[in-house]
Amino acid sequence: MITVYDAVGGKLVTRPEIGNLSTGGVWIDLLNPAEDEDKIIEQALGIEVPTRSEMREIEASNRFYTESGAYYMTSIIVHNSTQDVPLTAVITFILAGSRLVTVRYAEPRAFPLYVARAAKGDPACVSGPGIMIGLIEMLIEREADLIERVQDQVERMAPIVFGQNGSHNSRDRRLDVLLKTVGKEGDVTARAQESAMSIHRLLLYFANAVRERKDDKRIMGRIEAANHDITSLMESLRFLSSRTSFLLDATLGMISTEQNQIIKLFSVMAVMLMPPTLVASIYGMNFKYMPELAETWGYPLALALMFVSGLVPFVYFRKKGWL
Repeated sequence: MITVYDAVGGKLVTRPEIGNLSTGGVWIDLLNPAEDEDKIIEQALGIEVPTRSEMREIEASNRFYTESGAYYMTSIIVHNSTQDVPLTAVITFILAGSRLVTVRYAEPRAFPLYVARAAKGDPACVSGPGIMIGLIEMLIEREADLIERVQDQVERMAPIVFGQNGSHNSRDRRLDVLLKTVGKEGDVTARAQESAMSIHRLLLYFANAVRERKDDKRIMGRIEAANHDITSLMESLRFLSSRTSFLLDATLGMISTEQNQIIKLFSVMAVMLMPPTLVASIYGMNFKYMPELAETWGYPLALALMFVSGLVPFVYFRKKGWL
């Protein structure tokens, strides 16, 4: 789908129809473009629109380059951040003259939010670089919101990991649930880290493009501010990553400790039952001459021996603190 935006009176206005792309149209947004839609843009602007597979290539030379006077910049972004498991997608920004072309196969909330904001008035939306920095700022804001949510979740998890409240059964169930939660938040943090580093690299290349194009210096100031913001987010993400790794290790350690306690209990019980079993085995041997079997006190004696032989290990283990 092709959506064309014009700048009218310092406001971003959506064209009802594509119309003539050779004139006007400060921002052209390609959402899940078909092959014929790519060709329309290529013929109108004289640029190459990267395919979905080309956008996914990880080499820096394939994500940041100049071709036919246009600057191509591809970044990984996190979207669907309000859901339990955010997703990542790639977006390509193309600066061709005073226009911006975006190619995307996802619908991050940052795009409609920026359109709504710029529709109310944004002096920078009269040029492609101004719209691009506005979109990047909105992407950074959305990522900051995601990081804040993860931070709140991690803060709530720490007391649960080290808390001693509840029975063993409830604690075991709580640790199982916590393990899944910590793992999920760790995955979200890793996705956010990947996105933040990608946006940081994009901003560096974007700044170089603005200098080469001799665009408005105010755009450069906003790029530097956005770069400072994304650097701060990267530092927060590094801390979050180490925190989630610590909580994951602690949770696994707690689960391992609980399992060791169960194994130890069974081992102690097995040792306690070995002496009584030995006594029972001795008197269970069917020899013809076993004097105790002919006595009336033989059966009580065997039971007493079994009880005492089991009691002695029990008392010993209690003194050692193994029970």
